Amino acid sequence: MRTMKTLAAAAVLTFAGAGVAQADEPSKMFASVTSGDDHTQFMSMVLANQAMGQGQEVRVLLCGPAAKMATDDFDGATMQPADRNAQQLLMNLINNGAKVETCAIFLPNTDYTEEDLIDGVTPADPEDVGAYMADPNVRYFSN
Repeated sequence: MRTMKTLAAAAVLTFAGAGVAQADEPSKMFASVTSGDDHTQFMSMVLANQAMGQGQEVRVLLCGPAAKMATDDFDGATMQPADRNAQQLLMNLINNGAKVETCAIFLPNTDYTEEDLIDGVTPADPEDVGAYMADPNVRYFSN
């Protein structure tokens, strides 16, 4: 009987500890996308959408050639089997609450202005991004 009580107590402690460990798991995903490649951009957006679907808070930073995805004149390839392009998946993230930004240096070093960005995208504040990245609950994805 004593063995049964010991095993039951051990099981309770094990499962209680598992709950604590899960609470410490990253609950946020930070995706830094830099590639101009259609496949890479699209797959990055697929993975970010999947993370959001799993309950992750998603934040996307678009830099370099990938920042063009955030502009009105983006002309990315339509990918199969989704029959959508990377910007359409990016817009899905935005519509579901993701924070999407372009690198702070994108607009000042191109011919684009804030008016050229699609709705829901803003230029990043490096200090704010750095603070977000320092959060131990953030998981990183970069290409």
